[in-house]
Amino acid sequence: MKVSIVGVTGYSGLELLRYLKQHPFVEIVSIHSHSMNKKSLAEVNPHLRQLISLPLEEINFQKIMESSELVFLATPSGISKELAIPFVEADFPVIDLSGDFRLKEVGAYETWYGSSPAPEAIINMFDYGLAEAREKPKSKWIANPGCYATATELSLAPLLKEELILPDSIIVDAKSGLSGAGKGLSQLTHFTEAHDNMTLYKMNQHQHIPEIIQQIKIWEKAVKAIQFSTSLIPVTRGIFLTAYAKLKQPSSDEKLVQLFKDHYEEKPFVRVQEVGNYPALKQVIGSNYCDIGLAYNKETNLVTIVTVIDNLGKGAAGQAVQNLNIYAGFDECSGLDNIPIFP
Repeated sequence: MKVSIVGVTGYSGLELLRYLKQHPFVEIVSIHSHSMNKKSLAEVNPHLRQLISLPLEEINFQKIMESSELVFLATPSGISKELAIPFVEADFPVIDLSGDFRLKEVGAYETWYGSSPAPEAIINMFDYGLAEAREKPKSKWIANPGCYATATELSLAPLLKEELILPDSIIVDAKSGLSGAGKGLSQLTHFTEAHDNMTLYKMNQHQHIPEIIQQIKIWEKAVKAIQFSTSLIPVTRGIFLTAYAKLKQPSSDEKLVQLFKDHYEEKPFVRVQEVGNYPALKQVIGSNYCDIGLAYNKETNLVTIVTVIDNLGKGAAGQAVQNLNIYAGFDECSGLDNIPIFP
């Protein structure tokens, strides 16, 4: 399958390149950058020297559609909504890694992203691409989920589907490495601010909140809201998420771990830890894996879910490739069976 990548010089675009370069059924035929197309990719990213010979090209919609069978948009929110329209109108497949096509509720995008959305008709043509919840994919246009949203939804799905938790008791505390903020410079991500530090940001305002609620309500309509906080930690990549919820009935570590194992038995990229074991960031970095551990406190009747993903892997490019595999009918693990980077 021939594909193009738009926005290849961003962190997610570079990660797409890394995964797709080893995909047995994919050929990258063109790579595109609006801001850096007058340079070679190796000039911008020396680690790719002698590995990628494709030139950085301007974004030419017709040329992309003539040479490719699908395009990845690894461009920021606010940019993708403009770039996707010509492809959708031409009935050309798109996997978008931004937040521009995730939110279906009218007015939600304006509230959470602070700008006007793509046309409603086009938004509704996109499938929400949580790969583990795409039992019946129907669209050639896929809105790849956000990194925090992916980790949160996979953490809660088994409990919500079985209606085991009190719907007003969900609390999520999520921490991300600095690559989640992209390449844009800010005081928050400046070395002197981020190094040897931890900072909470976007309290009750993170744009992934409505996306999470939208998916949660598919599984459990009684959930109206969650308490959700995000923090930056001084690592390059990875999300460490801890979710808490109160159960309707007493349970045990053994029962809950078995529930999650049963739920994800046929999902190759979700690895449920054994009782008493909890995942660490290092065991998923550089991969498309999501590792989950659970603990039950009988004194408080609370379940704690500990989940780790690579924000650039399962939280972005890895899941985008997984969605490509689902769309194209390839084995879901194609191009994604690499070992996490350790140490």
